[in-house]
Amino acid sequence: MRFLDRGGVRLAWDESGSGVPILLIMGHRYSSGMWYPLKEAMGDRYHLISFDNRGTGQSDAPSRTSVDEMAADALAVLDAAGVQTAHVYGVSMGGGIALEFGLRYPERVRSLILGCTMAKTPDIKPRPDWLIKLLYNAMPLLKLLAKPKFKNGYGDAAPDDRIARDMAVLEKDPFVLKGVIAQAMAISHYSVDPAEVRALKLPTLVFHGTQDLLVPYEAGKALAEMIPGARLVTFPDIGHNYFIGAGERANAEAEAFIAEVEAGRASA
Repeated sequence: MRFLDRGGVRLAWDESGSGVPILLIMGHRYSSGMWYPLKEAMGDRYHLISFDNRGTGQSDAPSRTSVDEMAADALAVLDAAGVQTAHVYGVSMGGGIALEFGLRYPERVRSLILGCTMAKTPDIKPRPDWLIKLLYNAMPLLKLLAKPKFKNGYGDAAPDDRIARDMAVLEKDPFVLKGVIAQAMAISHYSVDPAEVRALKLPTLVFHGTQDLLVPYEAGKALAEMIPGARLVTFPDIGHNYFIGAGERANAEAEAFIAEVEAGRASA
């Protein structure tokens, strides 16, 4: 990993491969290490740039943050890599960060790929901070009481061996509780102006599974409908982490989309 300082916060980032650049933005709680399914499949053909969101991995964990701030982190990482423009691929919370990145820094974006995420509009009221802190501190007990559904959220179509591997990788994935709580509060307080999203002029690909328990499929569908010309790819019987049950299709769709965008750039 490499490190950069942004406003006194140390951010861990990395890059690998060569070719068309893709900036990878991971979701809530997960470090950049959880991009392993995509990196294993596509790492030999692209310049992959990834980083640990503040609160996870080897990055610092401030007690407060925002989606705007994390989008600025992503910009700092792109600058550190010396890349002017990239395809920006975000999942879950990272999809929200990627969308904000596209709205704030469109000149740095070749395309957006938004997975298992939504456009959180102002009508969705934030949870009180005290409730978020309570829920996260009680998480071990809540997990014991929870009834597993759709193969623990991976989706009925996800293979058991891949689920087992992902859970083993996740078990070793580092995070700091106060940083993860800060991420959760940032998500809760964040909203985006629908008019700005409808005015977005970036090629956009949206991925979503029909059994997503964290971000409902309908929210992903609404996101695709909100962005002009966006393409929606639906994964039947797949949950939030679609890389585990639909990774091959997701990667193939992403590569075809990137090739299409790059061809358009070359002929422009």
